[in-house]
Amino acid sequence: MSLSDPRSAKIFRFIRREYSDGEVRLVYAFDDGPELIERIGFPNAPSLLPERQTAFDAALDLLHLIAGVSYYKAGVPQEIRVESMSLDSETAAFLDALYLHGLGEFGYHNKIDLRGKIRFPSCHPGLRRDDGEGALDVLRERGVSTGLPRSTLVPIGGGKDSLVSVEILKRAGENATAVWIGTSGLIGSCAQRTGLPMLNISRSISPVLFEYNRAGALNGHIPVTAINSAILVVAAILYGHDAIAFSNERSASSATLEYNGMAINHQWSKGWEFERGFRDLVHAKVAADLNYYSLLRPLSELAVASRFARSNRYDDVFSSCNRNFRILGPKPSDRWCGQCPKCHFVFLALAPFMPKPRLLGIFGRNLLDDPAQTAGFDALIEYQDHKPFECVGEGRESRAAMAELSRRAEWREDAIIERFAHEILPQLHASELSVDSLLEVQGEHRIPAHLINPLESTD
Repeated sequence: MSLSDPRSAKIFRFIRREYSDGEVRLVYAFDDGPELIERIGFPNAPSLLPERQTAFDAALDLLHLIAGVSYYKAGVPQEIRVESMSLDSETAAFLDALYLHGLGEFGYHNKIDLRGKIRFPSCHPGLRRDDGEGALDVLRERGVSTGLPRSTLVPIGGGKDSLVSVEILKRAGENATAVWIGTSGLIGSCAQRTGLPMLNISRSISPVLFEYNRAGALNGHIPVTAINSAILVVAAILYGHDAIAFSNERSASSATLEYNGMAINHQWSKGWEFERGFRDLVHAKVAADLNYYSLLRPLSELAVASRFARSNRYDDVFSSCNRNFRILGPKPSDRWCGQCPKCHFVFLALAPFMPKPRLLGIFGRNLLDDPAQTAGFDALIEYQDHKPFECVGEGRESRAAMAELSRRAEWREDAIIERFAHEILPQLHASELSVDSLLEVQGEHRIPAHLINPLESTD
C-alpha cells in the first residue's frame, strides 16, 4: 500500500497483537495504510505456565493499547478504533488519561489541544466478543491470581535513581533482577555493576514510523515509562516475578508548566497519578498478585542524590545525560555532555552530598564555574524561565541546593554560585533555602511495608 500522510488520516487502528517464540508483535495502522509492526523480544523466554495464560493474554492486550501511543501521535486522527479487543469503560478512561497527559508536552510543542480529541471506545463492562475460535478478546474485568514467585524486576535506566533502588533492595535481602529495554551499552554496564541477575529486553519500532517522520509526520515526546511499564508486566508474568519496582521520586509528579489551563508534565508517566492508575488497572484486569510500585516515590530528587552519594560503587559507570548517552568510554566526557539540563541538575543535586573532588572526577569538569552555563542553571531554579522539559527536580530543590552551596567555602566562589548569592538569593524566602526539609520521607506511595525501613535508613 502507498505511504499516505498520517496527518490526513481519519482513523487510528489497533489491528492485532501476536506472541510466539519469545517475540511480541504489535500491529497498528492509519486508515487503510500500511501496517505498523512493533517487535519486542524476550530473550530465552520460558514456556508459559498454563495458570498464567489468562494473565499473560491480558498483559499483551494492555501492552498493545499503551504502546500504540508511539504511532498515534504521528497523525492524531479524530477516531480511535480498537479491532483486537473490546474495552470496558474503566480501561478506556485510563487510556484516555494516559494519551492526553502522556502526550501533553507533544501537544504543547505542536500547538495541538488534545482535550476532547482522544476517545477510546468502550462497551458495557460485561460484554464479551468472540473471535470465532472461542478465544476471549476483551480486556478482562478481574485480574487473576497467577502464583508468581516472590521476585522483583528492577528497571535500570543508567542514572542514579535506579541504582539507589538496587542498593535498597539488596540491603533488604530481596530476590531481584536488573532489567532494561534496548541496546544501551552504558545501561548494560550499570546493570552488570549491580551484581544482580540481568534481563535485557529488545524493542524495535516499526520502520514505517520512521518513514512517516521523514515525510513530515507529527513527532514529539511520548510517555516512555508507561510503555516500559507495560512491557515489564508481560515480562513479569512470562519469567515469574511478582513485583516491578520502578525508581520514580515524588518530584516527577510536578508539572513542568501550565498551558491553556492544562498542566504539562514531561514526566507524567513517572508521576503518582500514572503509578496509581496503572497499578490499579494491572490488579483489576491482569494479575491480582503482581505488585507495581515506585520504590523512591516518597523521596525528593535531593533525597535520592543524598543516598546515591553514600557509595562510590557506580561513579565510573552511571550517567543521566540524554545527549551523550554513549557506550561506556574511558573519560567522563563519554558519559556526560556537561551542557544539557540533566547534566546541570545531577551535578547540582549531588554537590551538597559529596566531596567536590569526587564530583568533579565524575563529570570531568566544574559545571558551576562556567558562566556559559548560566542560562541552563537559571531554568532549573525557575529564574526568568520555566523548568526544562527533562526529568529534573523541582525548582525549589535546585534553589535549595544552590543556597546550600553558597554557604560553603569550597563552592561559593564558583561563577554561577557567586552570581546566585548576589543576584538571586536576596529575592528568595527562607522556606526555599533548606535542603534538610527536602530530605524527609513523605507523601503517598504503594511501597511494600517491609521495604520502608531500608528506604528510610541513613546507613
